[in-house]
Amino acid sequence: MQVTVGRIGKPHGIRGEVTIEVRTDEPEIRFAPGTTLKRENGSDLIVSDFHWHSGRVLLKFLGVDSRSAAEELRNSILTVERAESDVPQDRDEYYDSNLIGCQVQTLAGESIGHVIDVLHLPSQEVLVVSSGGEVDSEFLIPFVESIVPTVDVVSKLITVDPPEGLLTQELASED
Repeated sequence: MQVTVGRIGKPHGIRGEVTIEVRTDEPEIRFAPGTTLKRENGSDLIVSDFHWHSGRVLLKFLGVDSRSAAEELRNSILTVERAESDVPQDRDEYYDSNLIGCQVQTLAGESIGHVIDVLHLPSQEVLVVSSGGEVDSEFLIPFVESIVPTVDVVSKLITVDPPEGLLTQELASED
């Protein structure tokens, strides 16, 4: 599966370096020298140098040796091939693709539905869960340990301990 890891920004300097808008939690792994990145047009770029500069990632690619060559890459989306079964190195982190499709149930074993999306909000991630029933409902479940105590990506099962009212469908009416 192809996953997006960044977007090429403006050139940096005159020797072909580019800034990267990082879209991965593992830039040191994804942009390591020797890594092959794929552009949306299908061409490959091989990383020859990676370093941080003033809080930004700078990359140099093999064969890109001038500012004008770097400018031609601007706004390219970069992807890498990743097996669907891969998980991040940190035990408490997950790729979206590991979570999407997981069944979600309460601690009591009551089925809620399955994860259809993961929202990355400024304060936290949120699981979007579809009930999938005759009347399909969607629930937004904050992806925090107190509400989501167990994630088993191998069994594709997520157990939640929702606070009262989180899974309620009714909207409060104004009196």
